Amino acid sequence: MLVFVNNLKKQVEMPDGSSAKDLVEMLNLRAPHQSLAAEINGVTKDLSHPLAQDDKITLWNFDDIEGKEVYWHTSAHVLAQAILRLWPEALPTIGPPIENGFYYDFANLTITDADFERIDQEVQKILDENYQPKRYEFKDKQEALTRFPGNKYKKELIESFDDSSISGYGQGEFFDLCRGPHLPNIGKIKAFKVLKTSGAYWRADAKNEMLTRIYAISFPDRKLLKDYLFVLEEAKKRDHRIIGPKLDLFSLKEEAPGMPFIHPHGMIIWNKLIDFWRGLHTKAGYIEIKTPQLMSQELWETSGHWFHYRENMYSFEIEARHFAIKPMNCPGCMLFYKTHSHSYRELPLRVSELGHVHRHEASGALSGLFRVRSFHQDDAHLFMKPSEIKQEILKVLALTEEIYAAFGLEYRLELSTRPEKSIGNDEDWIVATAGLKDALDQWGQPYRVNEGDGAFYGPKIDIHIKDALGRSWQCGTVQLDMALPEKFKLEYMDSDGVLKRPVMIHRALFGSVERFFGILIEHFVGKFPLWISPMQVRIITVADRHAEYAHEVAKQVRSAGFLCDVDDASESVNKKIRSAQMLQINYMLTVGDKEIENKTAALRTRDNVVHGEIQISEFIKALEKEMNDKSLVSCFAKEEKIDENHGQ
Repeated sequence: MLVFVNNLKKQVEMPDGSSAKDLVEMLNLRAPHQSLAAEINGVTKDLSHPLAQDDKITLWNFDDIEGKEVYWHTSAHVLAQAILRLWPEALPTIGPPIENGFYYDFANLTITDADFERIDQEVQKILDENYQPKRYEFKDKQEALTRFPGNKYKKELIESFDDSSISGYGQGEFFDLCRGPHLPNIGKIKAFKVLKTSGAYWRADAKNEMLTRIYAISFPDRKLLKDYLFVLEEAKKRDHRIIGPKLDLFSLKEEAPGMPFIHPHGMIIWNKLIDFWRGLHTKAGYIEIKTPQLMSQELWETSGHWFHYRENMYSFEIEARHFAIKPMNCPGCMLFYKTHSHSYRELPLRVSELGHVHRHEASGALSGLFRVRSFHQDDAHLFMKPSEIKQEILKVLALTEEIYAAFGLEYRLELSTRPEKSIGNDEDWIVATAGLKDALDQWGQPYRVNEGDGAFYGPKIDIHIKDALGRSWQCGTVQLDMALPEKFKLEYMDSDGVLKRPVMIHRALFGSVERFFGILIEHFVGKFPLWISPMQVRIITVADRHAEYAHEVAKQVRSAGFLCDVDDASESVNKKIRSAQMLQINYMLTVGDKEIENKTAALRTRDNVVHGEIQISEFIKALEKEMNDKSLVSCFAKEEKIDENHGQ
């Protein structure tokens, strides 16, 4: 029989009755990171799955998201097996793969960090036994229940399944309820590390009992584990929840959980981000609006939020009418569109809004600026004819490129297509998806297709950025919406004189200004480039008699448009330099007798690179170029000379 291997883009002839594992053996793709599972005709299966004539196969490797999911799902079973060997009374519940690694939740288990080494050692014993996970399909719920006596959590899961869809996997003495797929053998797991433990409610419901969650990570190579642990340590140093308050950028208060206070230094960065965003959008032909934060129940019923999102909305009654604080900006923009009648000549109409929205998040889910209850979305809604989808997507991608490049952020793109449950007719979905795909193809960068992962109201493009540590953050999104224009009965007069429904794109590039701010803090480790830095220059006096000249220099620097202050405290120069470096001030100008005489200053950067004496006018001219270029590195970077006495 002939099968087509998508990875290799070629047909392979196989004996009848061959499995995906036989294909792997024939192609000699046996390395620990290779051929972890196979997608057969669009469905990911174990390698033991039989093949048939004309099957289309993709072999998932560890580099693939699907491969990682299978790898980490199997690893979660290994973790559970080790826990049960060490604590036989523990009750396993669920153990899914997550973005980085996996976790497993247990009832009747208490452990501490001191137990991690012991768990890792037991895991290694299991890996050395190199079990081959075996799939078992139950004939009905009753049979499945007999495999988990005394485990009420597995019982609850089983009773929620259909009789036709219950399966489990065994490896050695361990057996778990699981849909799979799994690795062909656990010997492919070459590096394993328990990372942390925490409490977690069963099924994420605070009304349920607290379980013990164990997080871990695994890799097909020990170097990958070493590199990952290094990134984790670096991430701790970059934690925006520590750096932000330390630099007096923002704070979080118990009186307003999940609602950040942005401080004066933080507002400098905030305003520069907004000015940058607003300037690019004006240049790209957007108009800007502002819609109310509080709108009536009737609006949210029309949009559907009142029925499907109400538990995440803050609502209350005023004068016998129900209102809600907006969790998103879209419905307000729909009302704006309906303010006037529209002609095809106005399209595409690009409407932006920096809207302040509120969403109720569980207190346990709140995390610094990354997960909040009050935030600002850099929304835009683009109204267009179907024929304009491709060109508008290309313009959005160009804007995306310009925004992320300004911060040195790489990005990747994903296209998500029609899910099983969706609204709209087939023709609309075909046109919409083709418009997004054609634009991505013309854009020319690699992109991943997530079949069936679009929103129920339209296909979308997700934009994942990569920071200085290589961590991925899903920030931007471009969503094509066929629901809201219909619900709000939006129209435009086409050239044939017929009223038609516009196509609409939701689009956010920062995603949330707060979250993007937090990402930038960690990306730059608080060392912001000059163009968005909240503290650009500090003048440092050697002695009290130099204060007058220091303030004259500061005045010149401020007159040129830069943020500048003076440290004329009666302390040592070394102490004042260290203080400025701790605050990540870009440039320090020290002034003493010599500098007063020569009308100069001694230049030093926050990384303790000493550049020596410089004319004030020359310094300002260099800063102006660095500022105008939005440079990510110092304009003096080529002249580095480290001061050994003050090295960090």
